[in-house]
Amino acid sequence: MNYNLLKGKRGIIFGALDENSIAWKTAERVHEEGGSFVLTNAPIALRMGELNALAEKTGAAIIAADATSTDDLQRLITESMQHLGGKLDFVLHSIGMSVNVRKGRHYTDENYDFTAKGWDVSALSFHKVLQQLYKLDAMNEWGSVLALTYMAAQRTFPDYNDMADNKAYLESIARSFGYFFGKEKKVRVNTISQSPTVTTAGKGVKGFDAFLNYAEKMSPLGNASADDCADYAVTLFSDFTRKVTMQNLFHDGGFSSTGVSQDIVDLFSDDS
Repeated sequence: MNYNLLKGKRGIIFGALDENSIAWKTAERVHEEGGSFVLTNAPIALRMGELNALAEKTGAAIIAADATSTDDLQRLITESMQHLGGKLDFVLHSIGMSVNVRKGRHYTDENYDFTAKGWDVSALSFHKVLQQLYKLDAMNEWGSVLALTYMAAQRTFPDYNDMADNKAYLESIARSFGYFFGKEKKVRVNTISQSPTVTTAGKGVKGFDAFLNYAEKMSPLGNASADDCADYAVTLFSDFTRKVTMQNLFHDGGFSSTGVSQDIVDLFSDDS
């Protein structure tokens, strides 16, 4: 069911890779709710060609940009406003990558060049996006900027590696930059702390399937899917959440507030 929550609103969606990605699902839902947008990803990701199908389905333009490059971001934002016909109302930052994870380096044996690259892509890029939006005065009042995060920023998950540090930094940026963006330009900045989700990036984490099942048993409402997250993002882009800013919003079926579930107790019970 569609409600035209984003009718007339314009934005940029970072990080859609394939139909499994949260950014892809969000783009589809934004389109269904009447929003128009530019899709962007790194040039190397665009060579895969899958984003063309999403662009055709949603009527979106594609503009390549390296989110770690301030020059690329400045060009992306300027060209997006030109293409969309005005300032932006929403931006989704859905970017994350750990070279240490990809290369199989344990957290206690990080390659710090890998660490710096992952931090730049996964966290510092959010500050760069916000800074360029701020300097270019690219956001309409009551606009909304979102980034995707995970609860490893607060709790330890052994195989999440340096991405946990990156997510903690990302969430801090949302609070710190959110203050200035709200005070000066009435723009909201939030993060969504999503359930473990079956995406291309998520599946790269060691032991992901086992943890997905564990989280499902721990969460009173079960894991939130990529489609669920897209729905939530739409509400945070809409005018119904104008006073929500600087928040890390858990979207995890209740996992973050559950000490232990009965399902887990039963699983480890001597009587089971």
